[in-house]
Amino acid sequence: MSSAQPSPTSSVRDILAHPRGGPTVLRIVLGTHLRRLRESCGITREAAGDAIRGSHAKISRLELGRVGAKERDIADLLTLYGVLDEERRGQFLALARQASTPGWWQKYNDVVPSWFETLIGLEEAASVIRTYEVQFIPGLLQTADYARACVRLGNPRASERMVERRVELRMERQKLLHKPHAPRLWAVIDEAALRRPLGGAEAMREQIRHLREMAELPNVTLQIAPFRIGGLSAAGGPITVLRFQEPDLPDIVYLEQLNSALYLDKREDVEDYLAVMDSLCATAEPHGKTGDFLDGLRFLDGLKNTL
Repeated sequence: MSSAQPSPTSSVRDILAHPRGGPTVLRIVLGTHLRRLRESCGITREAAGDAIRGSHAKISRLELGRVGAKERDIADLLTLYGVLDEERRGQFLALARQASTPGWWQKYNDVVPSWFETLIGLEEAASVIRTYEVQFIPGLLQTADYARACVRLGNPRASERMVERRVELRMERQKLLHKPHAPRLWAVIDEAALRRPLGGAEAMREQIRHLREMAELPNVTLQIAPFRIGGLSAAGGPITVLRFQEPDLPDIVYLEQLNSALYLDKREDVEDYLAVMDSLCATAEPHGKTGDFLDGLRFLDGLKNTL
């Protein structure tokens, strides 16, 4: 086994100096470097698991950034991988400590499933968020009343307190669009979502007005996919693609289901979904016509002459 290892990239030092995205992204960066170290040594996941008194599945979760890690485990892995230089070890251990720090969303752990925590952390770190929605307005663009109707629809057995907690979380997520160095949000909304007045006429009126306001932000691009264009390459399912400035983070595709989600980062999968998003954006109405399209929704029942 060779002890010669590639030195940590500058991104590790940069992310330590200017962490962005909280523990989710830090775990992914740490896991990526640990995987590269292991592979460069020709060590199997089973052998790495034995070194930290765990299983190959634990190593897999660690390398994917799905779980945090104890400093003792990281130290043992670094020793196994031949990383003995104190400065280099210190960088990895510092990254592990920061990756274990709770994100702001931890205060909502009573209503946030673990699979959704990952999305919140990725949103915080993303430089570009591209999303397509079929049935609903994207969560990052929802008003409180519209969000409340969505939460009740998806969680019919939830108490009023739990509904309000989920709405509060959604409003907190949206603050990232107004922060310095906010990500660019590029959203395509199917016309069907705009014609489904969730929460009643008043809630939908406010939601449409809010969309018009958000579309004027310099970091928000909003397109509508009208019925008249016929079939869409997205095959009816919502898609979110997140892109990051950190060189160690690949684009990630997020596919939400009823009680779980898929996170895809394999290049072939991501490229397929990027092609779908590109096709959607090319087919939908351009951003410059979004205001006129929203104005045209005034004929909807309950919305006529109220916008």
